[in-house]
Amino acid sequence: MDATPLDGDTIKGLLSEVAERLSPEGEQHVVVIVGGSLLAWHGLRDTTVDVDSARRLDDELVAAVAEVAAAHGLDPKWLNAGAARFSPATLDITECDHLLETPRLLVLGPPLRLVFVMKLSRAQPNDLADLIVLFPHTGFVTASDVVDAYRDAYPHEEPDPGLADLVIEIARRAGRDLP
Repeated sequence: MDATPLDGDTIKGLLSEVAERLSPEGEQHVVVIVGGSLLAWHGLRDTTVDVDSARRLDDELVAAVAEVAAAHGLDPKWLNAGAARFSPATLDITECDHLLETPRLLVLGPPLRLVFVMKLSRAQPNDLADLIVLFPHTGFVTASDVVDAYRDAYPHEEPDPGLADLVIEIARRAGRDLP
């Protein structure tokens, strides 16, 4: 199945449909959207091909997602927990924005500075454009602030020695000069 581009409004609508398909009884599911889907939600990116959650999805939620996928001709994993393995140690859901809240589904968005650090940890070529767009929304004022945030988020990983230089370049491309 081809990946269908999803813009922010489409993502909002699809997640609302997922909430409607959940049974009325039970615990509230929590989805923490990150990456390109969060950027699309905030209008910082036109589209994405999937919605990544930094939290695992249980069977009931996966079934509701698959039902919505079937109704719209989407990949059954258009909403997935692929980002859960990249979840930073500093992710605190109490600091996340409530993007959508229903009795059975809570959709959260972490602070954009944390999403920046998550994308920096992957640092794939296709992440560069997102990093440039995100940088002005992070509040970082020095490259060492970013390196420190990276170390806090991923304490078991040794940051690349060129990380500060990469951040300086990203900031420059975003129109900011960093010390």
